[in-house]
Amino acid sequence: MNTDILEYRKKLRKKLSEARYEHSLSVSYTCVCLAMRYGYPLDKAEVAGLLHDCAKCYADSEFVHKCAKHGILLTEEEKKAPSVIHAKYGAWMAREKYGIHDEEILSAIACHTTGKPDMGLLDKILYVADYIEIRRDKAANLPEMRRLAFTDLDEAVYQITRGTLTYLESRNMPIDSMTRRTYEYLNERRQKHE
Repeated sequence: MNTDILEYRKKLRKKLSEARYEHSLSVSYTCVCLAMRYGYPLDKAEVAGLLHDCAKCYADSEFVHKCAKHGILLTEEEKKAPSVIHAKYGAWMAREKYGIHDEEILSAIACHTTGKPDMGLLDKILYVADYIEIRRDKAANLPEMRRLAFTDLDEAVYQITRGTLTYLESRNMPIDSMTRRTYEYLNERRQKHE
């Protein structure tokens, strides 16, 4: 076990709400399970899952200011959909406040809300784990996505991204362009393989 995990947990327990802390633990356990299934290093998956929401100790309204203060560039779309910014700011926090320098972990944290084209294995594991963890209960397709995550991770990423876009569009909510680019990339790859 990565001995730093216990220190990360102590810090997060102090900073996050109880529900957010429990979610972070559940995501880390789900990441580990997916890492076992897909042959990824368990300790890296656990750290990524645990720290993915480390910036959620701040309100969405604070992220634009905090990113500007630390030189983190934001697109205009991100500024209109501040709920996705915690991922980018969280990657910065993981590096600066938790001492994480592993680029795969930082990448996974940074893209866990929107995905990104050509995601690496840890990116996919965290993206899916955040969606399917045991405390989630709102998406209608959760039982199907939970099964799919362990049989075809790429298809799970595609279906989750498609479902996210459909949900946001149906509610006329702001959509970050990275989510659209992720979907278009995945859709194009999917069509090539059919």
